[in-house]
Amino acid sequence: MKLKICGLKYPDNILELASLLPDYMGFIFWEKSARYFDGIIPDLPKSIKKVGVFVNASQEEILEKAIKHDLQAIQLHGQESVEFCQNLRDKIGAEIELIKVFSVADDFDFDVLKPFENVCDYFLFDTKGKLPGGNGTVFDWKVLEKYPSTTPFFLSGGIGINELETVKEILKTNLPIHAIDVNSKFETEPGLKNVQLCRDALQCISTHNI
Repeated sequence: MKLKICGLKYPDNILELASLLPDYMGFIFWEKSARYFDGIIPDLPKSIKKVGVFVNASQEEILEKAIKHDLQAIQLHGQESVEFCQNLRDKIGAEIELIKVFSVADDFDFDVLKPFENVCDYFLFDTKGKLPGGNGTVFDWKVLEKYPSTTPFFLSGGIGINELETVKEILKTNLPIHAIDVNSKFETEPGLKNVQLCRDALQCISTHNI
C-alpha cells in the first residue's frame, strides 16, 4: 500500500515531509484552494512522485505546470470529460500517471467510471462535499463493495490516523486500492502538515502491512 500526502504548500515543510519518503506528494494548482501552490517545488528524492492537482483547468495550463514542475502524475479533480482526459493522455504520454477523481456519496453511480477505464491509470474516490477536496469528512466505504472495475484507485476523504486503522478491514475485500491519500487531518493549518502525524501514518502503513 502506498501513501500520498496532498495539499502541500510551504518549502521547509515539504522538505521535512520528503525526508519521510512518502510515495506521492500532491500540489494543488487551483487558485480557490486554501492549499493553492504558487511556488517552486524543492528538489525531492527520485522515489517520490510529484502530483499536480487541477480543477477544470485548461490543457495548456496543465501541460505548462507539468513541464515547469516535472510532474510525474496529474490529478483531475473537476468535471473533466472522457474526451478531455483522452486528449490530455495523448499529449502527456504514458510516462505521466493520470488520476481522475470522483466525489462519492451513498448513491454514487459506478457506471460513470466505465468510459474512463482505458484512459486513466487510476481513479481517486473522495467525499462529496462543498469543495472539490479537502472537506475533511469520510464517505461510507461500504459503497465501494459495489466497485465493478479492476482499475486501481486512491482512497481519500477525511482520512486520519484512526481511519488508517480501519483501512485493514476494507482491504479484506480485495478491492484494488493503490494508495491512501491524506490531507486535512494531518495539518496544523491549511497546507502546513504535521510531520509527526505523517510519520505515524507511514509507520502505521508499514507496521500493519496496509
